[in-house]
Amino acid sequence: MSIRLGDTAPNFKAQTTEGPIDFYDWLGDSWGLFFSHPADFTPVCTTELGRTAALKEEFAKRNVKAIALSVDPLDSHHEWIKDIEETQGVQMNFPVIADADRKVAELYDMIHPNMTEKTTVRTVFVIDPQKKVRLTLTYPPSTGRNFVEILRVIDSLQLTSYHSVATPVDWENGGDVVILPSVPDEEVPKRFPKGHKVVKPYLRTTPQPNL
Repeated sequence: MSIRLGDTAPNFKAQTTEGPIDFYDWLGDSWGLFFSHPADFTPVCTTELGRTAALKEEFAKRNVKAIALSVDPLDSHHEWIKDIEETQGVQMNFPVIADADRKVAELYDMIHPNMTEKTTVRTVFVIDPQKKVRLTLTYPPSTGRNFVEILRVIDSLQLTSYHSVATPVDWENGGDVVILPSVPDEEVPKRFPKGHKVVKPYLRTTPQPNL
């Protein structure tokens, strides 16, 4: 199954390091960061889960719940968490799904046979409160994810979901944004009272409206 942007994220039930969950119930009205790992006790994954735990407050500010997945069993996860906490100087504060039968990994197309037949690649899904997939990223097993970029994209998704703007190249939270072409010129002053600049008729910028 290939999951594309705008699709409804499939629901599932699973065992996790924080107990059994129904994914939809667990997510509630939050945004979700759902990401997979090739295996327990691997070096890159250890740093990534530690980084996610360290960013708990940043995710909480954005109403984002993080959840990870590996195809190893639950007892392995619990032993691995001890190493993560020891080596990364954090306390784990989000669940890790035990997917030994690979049902969830296959449901979300996290196994790419041309890369590895038995384990997941480094897949990322950002899911909104309506359970729609808003972002997909896929990294090879050898490359760790950039969580600064993941937070940046979440900021962009949340901003553009509620305002008629898009974020330009290299945008960071607090930077100017682009007014959508669908907004008529005559409505711009009322809808963007902070002011705007017309670079081209199709390229109009304005200060970030939600600050």
